[in-house]
Amino acid sequence: MGEISRRGLLGGLTATAALGALSACDGAEVTPPLVSSAPPLDPNSWASVRAQFALDTAKAQFAAFVFASPPAVVRDAIARHRAGLDADTFGYLHENEEGALERIHVGASRYLGVPGTDVCFTDSTTMGLGLLYGGIKLRPGDEVLTTEHDFFSTHESLRLRAERDGVTVRRVRLFAQSAAASTDEIVSALVKALTPATRVVAVTWVHSSTGVRLPIRAMADALAVHNRDRAPEQRALLCVDGVHGFGAVDAGPAELGCDFLVSGCHKWLFGPRGTGLVWGKPEAWARFQPTIPAFENAAFGRWMGLSQLPPNPAGSPGGYHAFEHQWSLAEAFEFHRTVGRARIAERTTALATRLKDGLAGISGVTLFTPRSAELSAGVVCCNVGSLHPGMAAAQLRDKGVITSTTPYEPSYLRFGTSILTGEDDVDRALAAVRSLG
Repeated sequence: MGEISRRGLLGGLTATAALGALSACDGAEVTPPLVSSAPPLDPNSWASVRAQFALDTAKAQFAAFVFASPPAVVRDAIARHRAGLDADTFGYLHENEEGALERIHVGASRYLGVPGTDVCFTDSTTMGLGLLYGGIKLRPGDEVLTTEHDFFSTHESLRLRAERDGVTVRRVRLFAQSAAASTDEIVSALVKALTPATRVVAVTWVHSSTGVRLPIRAMADALAVHNRDRAPEQRALLCVDGVHGFGAVDAGPAELGCDFLVSGCHKWLFGPRGTGLVWGKPEAWARFQPTIPAFENAAFGRWMGLSQLPPNPAGSPGGYHAFEHQWSLAEAFEFHRTVGRARIAERTTALATRLKDGLAGISGVTLFTPRSAELSAGVVCCNVGSLHPGMAAAQLRDKGVITSTTPYEPSYLRFGTSILTGEDDVDRALAAVRSLG
């Protein structure tokens, strides 16, 4: 039996569905007005790139990565899909869902340089981490190694798994001081913490607490040595929360060498809000048990007794989503590809270096992010004298400089350089920091 279309299974089994499909074809096409007023994109001009975003240009936007404002092409795609769904929910959904899902798989594939079938789409990094760490096949006595530097979502996902299944979770400190961290120190700490029982290594690519960017490739190479003589089911999987590197660093799974990469798409990718993904190697997905059924052809075919095709373990969680946002991921991937992943990373790094160099020269400022470009990305963390980070952020906001604070203890003042900031914004931020008191 050939591949069965889920739209055919769900929409073609009843006369009502058939009539709905016909009405979608016969009705007038919904073409909403564009919601953006951005000029045509010139990907070689950073001013033109910045003009694609609706964020207030009167402010220096160093917190835009927290919950992204998407560019015009993404906003227009969201508006188009929303108008179509609002005008004819059933018809628009069933006429577009397969093609739209294919488009975002193709977009992710091109952007990451991986087969689209190895990518699962989620609503956020936290959802992806929860699904991943809740679904990796582990036995009592197996061990998960994470770090003291990871975020709430990783620590809590692992705590819940440990409580449920008796899995051991340990934390290692990878460096003594964030600003002075080195690749050798980080890799050495990781290797020393591995044991024969380690089955998962759970780390974060770029730390939102300090801005440290882990040398994931070097860590993957060290882990490969540890795994070399082990049976496949006894190898330690390298799982990476990549949200603050994804869209800001010119690296994908091939360059990183990890087994799983989890990220939201509404931060540095500046994609639609409420979107994310999980990528995994096929051999890593083989060690994963899904929690939420995927609305995919093979799964529906097996359920209905019409097919024996095995479901893809990397299938995206099923159910009805905010499809106007999920489907518009295709435009977000294409926007970044058009501007250039390498150019965006170079721009982000250059601005972060300018900012760090400037902060380091201000009396009373303590920088917690490494000055090295190899061990940092767009996140820059500091303290300004004895001023509380929240108070510093509030004073900077009054001066038109939008920053954030790190949701950790201790908390730091946090900047994020990106394609939404420029040299003038960095200089404005530095002048504002000098005036704090």
